Amino acid sequence: MPPCQEDPKPGDLIEIFRIGYQHWAVYVGDGYVVHLAPPSEYAGAGASSVLSVFAEVGLVKKELLKDVAEGCVYQVNNKYDTQYSPLPRSKIVRMAEECVGKKITYSLARNNCEHFVTELRYGVKKSKQVEDAVTAGGWAIVAAGVAALGLAAFVGHRNRRQNQ
Repeated sequence: MPPCQEDPKPGDLIEIFRIGYQHWAVYVGDGYVVHLAPPSEYAGAGASSVLSVFAEVGLVKKELLKDVAEGCVYQVNNKYDTQYSPLPRSKIVRMAEECVGKKITYSLARNNCEHFVTELRYGVKKSKQVEDAVTAGGWAIVAAGVAALGLAAFVGHRNRRQNQ
């Protein structure tokens, strides 16, 4: 996996590029991130985590960034810093740590991993992926494409594990 272009600092948003979408986490220090994931997702799920589109609940997890991003490129992306004032880094980290282990209602459109981390950093839930998808044309098409990619990734991952 190529290294992150810059060293993350506590409170930074981490964008992880997966097949067909980006997963988001907040860096909390010492190599760890906090992120919203389906309860069944394991660290390093990579592209197979796209199946989260079907989840109705998410679990806030603290895991090593290298494990969450396994096989995927990632970068620091505090993309709304010019639009919103970030909360103090110590407060972002504290709030993220307080969420670890909590189950949260998950909604691809209203409460996904990107909404989760932007609320921690800015106090505002935002998801550019959702905004772009709605602008580009409709959830049925997006959901069908994501589901197809997820199924293909899941089958491929399962087959690789069985062959090991």
